[in-house]
Amino acid sequence: MTIPLALPYSGTFSDQELVKFCAENPDIGIERDEQGRISIDMSPSCILTSSNNSELNGELVVWNRKTKAGKVIDSNGGFFLKDRSMRAPDVGWIRRERWDALSEGEKKSIPHLVPDFVIELLSDTDRLKKTQKKMEKWIKNGVRLAWLVDPRHQQTEIYRPGQPVEIQPFSATLSGETVLEGFETVLADILE
Repeated sequence: MTIPLALPYSGTFSDQELVKFCAENPDIGIERDEQGRISIDMSPSCILTSSNNSELNGELVVWNRKTKAGKVIDSNGGFFLKDRSMRAPDVGWIRRERWDALSEGEKKSIPHLVPDFVIELLSDTDRLKKTQKKMEKWIKNGVRLAWLVDPRHQQTEIYRPGQPVEIQPFSATLSGETVLEGFETVLADILE
């Protein structure tokens, strides 16, 4: 499927131009790396990846509705990070006080804000090494806890600042630790 893109007139995207570019092209996934390179994902996910992503979002949403501890952000929500990249995690979460500190304008745009927690779900078209580097960048930019969920190998890589990556099988109980207090899930129970 061909999707026409509206490009800015300048040779590079400012943050404001990138927000406008995303708004004018809502049918595609857009991210910017720290060097300013734009990546575009125009392919829809396979139905299994979409289902798994919905389950991950659902787990977090159910916990968050009970605790009212923050806001869950799906894969359509982007963030401008400290390294000048603009990223959109498959699942993101922001503590309530940080959400409440955003202006109405920031909530209706792409904020300069790093999520407290992110999940990236490895799809059939994702490359593991590239996604692992993306996870490291999330942590370097201030994410406090991040999960790389790998259905192929039925395992989750857990990223924390200043710590080695921990690998847990889908059968293990994953914890939100001090970031998502009281949140627990067993991915084997919800993912295929």
